[in-house]
Amino acid sequence: MLTMSTRSVRLVCLLICSLAISKSDSTKANELLKQEKHADHAYFVDITIVQNAVSKGAVCLDGSPPAYHLDPGFGHGVRNWIILLSGGAWCRNTTDCLNRSKTDLGSSTLMLPFIFLGIFSKSKTENPDFYNWNKVFVRYCDGGAFTGDIENVDPATNLHFRGARIFDAIIEDLLAKGLKDAKNAILSGGSANGYPAMLYCDHFHSLLPKAHRVKCLVDAGYFIRVKNPLLTNVFESIFKDVVTLHGSTKVLPKSCTSRMKPELCFFPENIQRDIKTPFFTVMSAFDSYQVNSIIGFDIGEYIQARNCTENQNNAFKELRSEFLRALPKANDPKQRGVFIDSFNRHTQLELWWNKINATPVNNLTTIKVFGDWYYDRKYSYVIDEHDLPLPVYLYNNGTLKSRG
Repeated sequence: MLTMSTRSVRLVCLLICSLAISKSDSTKANELLKQEKHADHAYFVDITIVQNAVSKGAVCLDGSPPAYHLDPGFGHGVRNWIILLSGGAWCRNTTDCLNRSKTDLGSSTLMLPFIFLGIFSKSKTENPDFYNWNKVFVRYCDGGAFTGDIENVDPATNLHFRGARIFDAIIEDLLAKGLKDAKNAILSGGSANGYPAMLYCDHFHSLLPKAHRVKCLVDAGYFIRVKNPLLTNVFESIFKDVVTLHGSTKVLPKSCTSRMKPELCFFPENIQRDIKTPFFTVMSAFDSYQVNSIIGFDIGEYIQARNCTENQNNAFKELRSEFLRALPKANDPKQRGVFIDSFNRHTQLELWWNKINATPVNNLTTIKVFGDWYYDRKYSYVIDEHDLPLPVYLYNNGTLKSRG
């Protein structure tokens, strides 16, 4: 039974990543996905290559043009836009980036049609507030969280560090396709690219003078700089390497770099106070990527089996405490909304954005809370009270489900 469930989940993850699906196989793969319970609203969207970005130097690691996937809005959603910057960690040295340039995380020549679901679903039942919006999934191919801007190219590697230019080129392309006339808009980012969703939030807002409502959304990308010596401060080391390699300092907020080292300005907690546009953070206090990085890579197995040691539980409590302190304060949820649960998983806008898989906190779900917050119906600052991580269970019908 467990084996069957594991196979089902792997199938869904495989389809989401689109790592082994050729365009000619898309229809067959889509039908396989629809067999997964409550995944029947998923669909593939073809890739758009921004060819004219090359003349602006806005290219992926390997020098190929950047790309995105666009599904046009319909009905009363034709002037509403949600743009999601895809995640995928960072490359922090030449070897990492060279390896990455030979994958779809570093080259648009290797990218395939992508599966849309969750917050990109066209189902009014599953996705009531955003089902008919223009939906854009921006491919991540620079390895530097859309912050790099180095002119010179090493002929030995042919690596290009131009993430900031990629962001500008893609937004410019979308503006010409109707984004400039947006009525409502969201700039969002997942995992490593939750940060640029904040970094460029005000700039994005400034490009949409006709818009009635512009807000930003961070999905599982609020990584913190831990201070307790019992925890591993791994992200500071990563961010220092990224900033140095990609030449990110020039695009980081001067309001931050004037106060502290550039790598510290890669932490959301150090730039959030200067962002004027409202933004919302959805994340687990025990986000699996953050927990694995700070406490231990194999820690998820102990959480799943519910056999964590006392020392591990103490580390979880300290990490949760530091994470909550790093979040924007709760005194103005209109400007800084949050939905913080306790499930040991990473990102929530795809598989978890439907009525079956949504994980409630105080009988509220991300789908409801974020929709209300975005449309100014109700401003919530929701934090789950569990001080230890909750495991994520896989059921034998192939459906992802969480329980505490």
